[in-house]
Amino acid sequence: GGKDGKDAANTDIHKIIRMVVEKNYDPVIVFSFSKRECEALVESLHKIDLCNEDEKKLVDTIYSASLDNLNEEDRRLPQVVNLLPLLRRGIGLHHSGLLPILKEAIELLFQEGLLKVLVATETMSTGLNMPARTVVFTSPRKFDGSGYRWISSGEYVQMSGRAGRRGKDDRGLVILMMDERMDPAVAKDMLHGRSDPLDSAFHLTYSMILNLIRVEGAEPENLMTSSFAQFQSDRNLPKLEAAAEALAVARDAVEVEDGEAVADFVNLRDTLAVLQSERRDILNLPAHAVPFLQPGRLARVCTRDPRSVSAEAASAGEDGGAAAVAAAGVGAEWGMVVNFERSGTEYLVDVLVMVSEQAVEKKSPAAGSTVHSRFQIKSIDSSGDDAPAADADGEETGSEVCEPRVVQVPLSQLDCLSSVRVYSPKDLRPIEARLRVQKSLAEVLRRFPDGVPRLNPEEDMKVEGAQFRKLVRRIEALEGMLTRHPLAGSETLPLQLEAFSKKRDLALQCKIAKREAKAASGMILRDELKHRRRVLRRMNHVSEDGVVLTKGRVACEMTTADELVATELIFNGTFKELDAEMCVALVSALVWREAGPDIGEVKLSEESKEVHNKLRDTARLVGKQVSECKLTIDVNEYVDSFRPDLMDMVRAWSTGTKFAEIMKLTTLFEGSVVRAIRRMEEVMRQLGTACRVIGETELEAKFEECSAMVKRDIVFVDSLFL
Repeated sequence: GGKDGKDAANTDIHKIIRMVVEKNYDPVIVFSFSKRECEALVESLHKIDLCNEDEKKLVDTIYSASLDNLNEEDRRLPQVVNLLPLLRRGIGLHHSGLLPILKEAIELLFQEGLLKVLVATETMSTGLNMPARTVVFTSPRKFDGSGYRWISSGEYVQMSGRAGRRGKDDRGLVILMMDERMDPAVAKDMLHGRSDPLDSAFHLTYSMILNLIRVEGAEPENLMTSSFAQFQSDRNLPKLEAAAEALAVARDAVEVEDGEAVADFVNLRDTLAVLQSERRDILNLPAHAVPFLQPGRLARVCTRDPRSVSAEAASAGEDGGAAAVAAAGVGAEWGMVVNFERSGTEYLVDVLVMVSEQAVEKKSPAAGSTVHSRFQIKSIDSSGDDAPAADADGEETGSEVCEPRVVQVPLSQLDCLSSVRVYSPKDLRPIEARLRVQKSLAEVLRRFPDGVPRLNPEEDMKVEGAQFRKLVRRIEALEGMLTRHPLAGSETLPLQLEAFSKKRDLALQCKIAKREAKAASGMILRDELKHRRRVLRRMNHVSEDGVVLTKGRVACEMTTADELVATELIFNGTFKELDAEMCVALVSALVWREAGPDIGEVKLSEESKEVHNKLRDTARLVGKQVSECKLTIDVNEYVDSFRPDLMDMVRAWSTGTKFAEIMKLTTLFEGSVVRAIRRMEEVMRQLGTACRVIGETELEAKFEECSAMVKRDIVFVDSLFL
């Protein structure tokens, strides 16, 4: 299982480190892509000691000197105490979760050659001059927020470039630990590919626009046209125009025989697909479908979740519509219902279907998480005997595996339910049991060559309403029109449809390319600037004549937090009615936007909940205004981004609670908490400055008090490099 995989990975890293030290290839940096994994790797090295007694004394001296500015209580913090035994064995740890002063101490020890092994995240690869002789990657895959992917060529070059010290080593050594097969093309691209392109990250902010408006002679347009982003856009214009022209030529080169008739046929087919999707949505409502999800019932399963197809159609916008739904091609195959469960508001159905896959599900030892296969639903009468081919090492290659398996799909992915039921074995884990069910399903399909009987929506599933009956009549009418169409049954229809689809795809691509070329021919972000100015006028930051008003002068001072929400909280009296400790808690929700596995379930006090709800209400008002001004924003997601995770903790910190005590209130790393409090202090200084600008001396004094309350002890200890 997962534990065995992790133990194997730890054994491998032991062997590699011992080999590196024995062959004098140290110092070595071991790169891992998560803070938790770094901690686990370091813990697994507890039996390795790489320092002699003299080196241990030097480590003690440097580490103790690094902590001189800390008080006695901070020196007893678990992270501070637990790190020294590790460092005395010549092993270091470096990631963003460490206290800043400890990271600096580790950097000093590594530069002095007292650390032979440094386990670090990729943040160590940038901004620090800390080369080593050897670099080890615990895995060439990383989690990028949505899934695991291979590291890019630029990331590999940046990290592997740490191997080899100028003036000391004639070469550097890089070791890649592989936990799964890598395609040669992927390896070549990673090792020899081009570095990541240098792209502009220029973006507009309300504070930037306001500061430029209030300076005489300075306009946002002047800054934008002088930006690197504008230069890149101008440079790419000839390429975009050439691409649009090439697509237009390719589109015109595709000839469709009897094009008007084919277009009429495709229009009928696409409209029918949309109506069938609407009918499916109604039939899959829990009230109609759930009573019939008994084990053994035949169900037709869509090969793709129709919701994802609808999302693709929506993203296609005016270029998609019904054509996008049909072009996505939602096929369906028969299977057998095994079970179902409710997950929140959604129902998940276990269905036995024939699937093919090209990757075997496995555990990634380095990542400590499951890497799921991509599977494709096949016809139930597909052969289950297509065993995958194996390479010389006995590992599976890309040959297709096809077998009956139980997969979990959302209720929305069911196309329809049958009135037929077959025997469902209690235990479907043995392949023999699943093969017997496959044979039963194939026999049902053989006995009903004209189609498996389906549940009647009105008589069986009790779907009522004139709207549904009207929808059914429209579907039946369109099916009749398709059947009677002159092209129906034509031998050349498949070729005509293929040509029409190709021509339509090229036309869509050409339209998008022309739009991109047109956008690149003018000023970048022109529409966004216009919409943002509209937001500022509607929220009374700027007058109709373009003069910065009082609210705008406040927003000008805010660069570290959301300027619109922070300004509204000042003007609607939220900050004024709170005491200083609660103001600190509220500012933490403005600052803290992180979400991830490090954050456990947060239990807020009633007072913090009330204040956070006021913040959410304010953010929702701002979000709605932004949305109404035609800027792309998900209002609910925007509101949820103001997270309350640190509110009670920083409130305790502001009342004088020791750092060790507030760390008991969270599962976050110490370094993350320190960075958040430092940023909060910066925001409170900006809020104080903003209040001084508009003459709010009482609020200014309150924010100065807030800043003084949090600015103490280990959180604001001076850097060792100053």
